Amino acid sequence: MKAFKYILIVVAMLFSSKEIVAQKDTIAQQRTARKMLRQGNELYKKQQFTDASVAYQKALGNNSNYDKASYNLGNALYQNQNFKEAIPQFELTAKTATDKFTKAEAYHNLGNAHMEGKNYAGAVEAFKNALRNNPKDDETRYNLAVAQKMLDKQNQQNKDDKNKDKNKDKKDQDNKDQDKDKKDKNQDNKDQKDKDKKDQDKDGKGDKDKDKKQDPKKDKENKDKQKPKPQKGKMSPQQIKQLLENLNNEEKKTQKKMNAQKAKGKKVKQEKDW
Repeated sequence: MKAFKYILIVVAMLFSSKEIVAQKDTIAQQRTARKMLRQGNELYKKQQFTDASVAYQKALGNNSNYDKASYNLGNALYQNQNFKEAIPQFELTAKTATDKFTKAEAYHNLGNAHMEGKNYAGAVEAFKNALRNNPKDDETRYNLAVAQKMLDKQNQQNKDDKNKDKNKDKKDQDNKDQDKDKKDKNQDNKDQKDKDKKDQDKDGKGDKDKDKKQDPKKDKENKDKQKPKPQKGKMSPQQIKQLLENLNNEEKKTQKKMNAQKAKGKKVKQEKDW
């Protein structure tokens, strides 16, 4: 029984010593964190924002819930225009800060970081939270009005872009429909032309077959019509020679007859015998 009590006392002493060491380590880390915070502040005043950021990060490494270090780190990152990296630091400060003034400052700077990133919806929400913790902050109220105006403009632009894309899609679809209608119309015309050609070929073949089936008498008449006819008045050389001779003989007879008539009508002068 005495041995058991002795063991309990030893265990209690060990836990107590570890707790004391842990407390000493925590106190030492907090001191280091405060030291790095002051160092960072000195660098921040000299506008050495990168070195100040390193000092604040070391402070947070020793005390992760050190809201002053996270807030100052956010400011240093903001000054270096690292707005995206500054946002989580301001969010952490707003979450861990115990007084409303610090929360209001963290939300105000968070809103500014969102403004730089054109996240106007996030900025509006941050500025509203800042005013909830400090309603008298006119600068935050002004920033809220600007953020709201920019958000409205952004929403309108998004709406216009959406309508523009919708109209573009509709126009593209209309063009596709027109192309399809044109293609179908051309195909219909081609089909009609092909059909007309087939009908013409069919009709032509039918006419030929019909011609072939015509009456034989008509075929004979057509053949006779196609035969060359003898030309009228065409005489052979012998006939021409005979005709010329006949004409010549007739001319001689006629001349002789005329000479006889001339002689018969001529008056002869008579001499008187008194």
